Amino acid sequence: MLKYQNKTKSLASRFIKYVQIDTQSDPESTTSPSTEKQKNLGKVLVKELLELGITDAHLDDFGYVYATIPSNTNKQVPVICFCSHMDTSPDCSGEFVKPIIHANYQGEDLVLPDDATVVLRMSEHKDLKNQIGNDIITASGTTLLGADNKAGLAEIMEAAAFLLENPDIRHGAIKILFTPDEEIGRGVDNVDLTKLGAEFAYTVDGETLGSLEDETFSADGATLVVNGVSSHPGFAKGKMQSAIKIISEVIHALPVDKLSPESTSGKEGFIHPVQIHGNVEQAQAGFILRDFDDELLAQHGITLETIVKDVVSNYPGTTYTLKIETQYRNMKKVLDQYPQVIEYARLAIERAGVKPLKQSIRGGTDGSRLSLMGLPCPNIFAGEHAFHGKQEWVAIQDMEKAVQTIVNIASIWEEKA
Repeated sequence: MLKYQNKTKSLASRFIKYVQIDTQSDPESTTSPSTEKQKNLGKVLVKELLELGITDAHLDDFGYVYATIPSNTNKQVPVICFCSHMDTSPDCSGEFVKPIIHANYQGEDLVLPDDATVVLRMSEHKDLKNQIGNDIITASGTTLLGADNKAGLAEIMEAAAFLLENPDIRHGAIKILFTPDEEIGRGVDNVDLTKLGAEFAYTVDGETLGSLEDETFSADGATLVVNGVSSHPGFAKGKMQSAIKIISEVIHALPVDKLSPESTSGKEGFIHPVQIHGNVEQAQAGFILRDFDDELLAQHGITLETIVKDVVSNYPGTTYTLKIETQYRNMKKVLDQYPQVIEYARLAIERAGVKPLKQSIRGGTDGSRLSLMGLPCPNIFAGEHAFHGKQEWVAIQDMEKAVQTIVNIASIWEEKA
């Protein structure tokens, strides 16, 4: 097996190029993709794929990039796909990203130059202790970096180039899929699985070196609309029932010592308010409900509605609607039916000289929904850390191991066929 070596520094070059293209998605948008600027990166990726000799690479109207690395073996190998998303989180600006390479990190505090209050400290970022001697990439302090998930994009692109440059590495047909709008939960809304034509897939969107994730939260979204009673504030006594205050009471009544993101970990789920807006007459709040267990997730919806009913019952004349919608479901129930998908990834990580870390994600990936759509799809590490904020970082050496893991996965599927 040939080992990937980043001799020309092409991996970092790809990544730095991609993060400087603003691809922030917009949850308020009704278009697909939610922001047209995501296609700017899609066009760059397609151009690079075509230059590699991948003749079917293209960007569709919905902002998806599709491409195929042809099989170079006589074996009948299942078609596998590697997937990453192009958008960055709406939580923090992704415009005018200025990536900085901190070479040969030695454990020092990394003070980001454009805002000296943004500091990466080993005491706060535990995985930095494993990065001594490595090269850390951050943004400059005023934006996120975009390692989530442009590290994955760069790694898949680099692996594709390496496989095409080294035809002695035998593999079946490999599909590449780059998606928009993952950060706002719409990453596979318009994916064409028939056109993709893959039987198994891997998202490259994980954190710590060696991580392999076969389980995600199950997720619902809830929208609460409260219709209060408006009145002139000067003559409101005994009349006004403020929808803003009523919704605030609902949020205040949520548990704080449990069922809350700030008080849960591991396999514990939560109910989390994420937005509120409105006026005295009508106000609206959005919630996300999360749990690894679907029955417990349903119970969280019941808990939320019980709290709403109790609060609103104190306000005759006020009405409400609470709508709970499915977002995605735990992919483990699907992946357990295809143990080879996980086993080959575990073996690929080991062959890259890394200890596999099989774990669950307190979140979701495109793979969550792809798995439930019939394309079993666990998540492997990309090396990204502290995503969605100004302290986001990635180590080049971790990215190199991700490239080798991708190459190994492709090779192992051929080997085991």
